[in-house]
Amino acid sequence: MIQFKTHIGLLQHLPGMHYLEVPQEVVQQLGTLNIRLHCNVNQKLTFQCGLMALGEGKAYINISKKRMQELGVKLHDTVTITLEKDDSPYGTEIPEEIEELLRQDEEGNRRFLLLKPGMQRYMLNHVSAVKSPQLRVNRAITLIENLKKLPEGKENFRAMLGLPPR
Repeated sequence: MIQFKTHIGLLQHLPGMHYLEVPQEVVQQLGTLNIRLHCNVNQKLTFQCGLMALGEGKAYINISKKRMQELGVKLHDTVTITLEKDDSPYGTEIPEEIEELLRQDEEGNRRFLLLKPGMQRYMLNHVSAVKSPQLRVNRAITLIENLKKLPEGKENFRAMLGLPPR
């Protein structure tokens, strides 16, 4: 577990995207940017995250406006961060709807397991983003059915959502 104080910044290249700066010393302690973490802010809110390179050996963690509102913080505020390694299989919660579907659909499960971790997390987060259990089931089915139709190694988010290519 690593604890440090940092500030909330705004990414210049992604307008409206707020972040928590991770100092170079902390990145060195973690040993890599390629790690999934549990991030606790001000001992009030914990979420799963990853690190993105910020330059000069520093990194950042995205923080949504919704999470900032929950915490009662704003741009340039100083916050206390606690980071712990996330040992969960996918680096995010697995909604029970997609977990059950993958248990029942052998080919869907096989294809899901072939995806890169970021693509797996995208699918899991897309399913869990809605509150209604029926909508989560519908999203899980749509994603897995579309995934099975795609050529292996050619998967992309738009196609899994059933959207036409750009």
